[in-house]
Amino acid sequence: MLGWLIHALVVLAAAFVAGALNSMAGGGTLVTFPTLIALGIPSKAANMTSTVALWPGSLGSVWGYRRELRAADPRLFAMIVPSLAGGVIGAALLAVTPTDMFDRLLPALILFATFLFMAQEPIQRWFDLTAIHDARSHWLSWTMVFQLAVGIYGGYFGAGIGILMLAAMSLMGHTDIHQMNGVKNLLAVCINGIAAIYFIVVGTVLWQDAMVMAAGSIAGGIGGAGVARRLGRRALRRIVVAVGFAMAGAMMLRW
Repeated sequence: MLGWLIHALVVLAAAFVAGALNSMAGGGTLVTFPTLIALGIPSKAANMTSTVALWPGSLGSVWGYRRELRAADPRLFAMIVPSLAGGVIGAALLAVTPTDMFDRLLPALILFATFLFMAQEPIQRWFDLTAIHDARSHWLSWTMVFQLAVGIYGGYFGAGIGILMLAAMSLMGHTDIHQMNGVKNLLAVCINGIAAIYFIVVGTVLWQDAMVMAAGSIAGGIGGAGVARRLGRRALRRIVVAVGFAMAGAMMLRW
């Protein structure tokens, strides 16, 4: 009983931090996923459980940006279609990937997500400065394909998809970061939501952990943002980056 209580408290705390982090900068998966791995949960089950558990908390982010969504370019909502399709494809690929193969892919996936997280602000600053041309006339020719790829990656692993989508929207000529964040959150909900449904139906979701984490992520998204702001964006980002590198190193040592 005491062991499960400690386990639940650790999971709850990780989800709370992830919810608060997602409300500020994204990257919550890089907290919850390593925590589940450290608790001895197999990698695929940990990934599926984390995806299902964090999804309810992400709905709050969409609600928080509802005004910006109403003002966003309506054409951006067409990206919902490849988001849903990619999320299903990625989830299906994860379901059929052998666990030992997924374990070997994990260091690369985690390092990729960690480097994306590290580069988030420089990428946004660079695109904000260079998006002075109207690239919107070409948005359908490449952005839908790019979003499909983001959806596949998101359904398969997920960490870092928000950064990829912000970069794509910047290249399309959009510069209002608040509207871009609103659309990004909506598309992420679509990707993770459809993947979560797939995992619930055909995957391995540890419901005890998922329910505790869902409560933690919702609480973190609502009340943890204040704590996160007091800690500071820079401190939070350093914690996530450290966790990402530590997790990638640990997975390499397991080979």
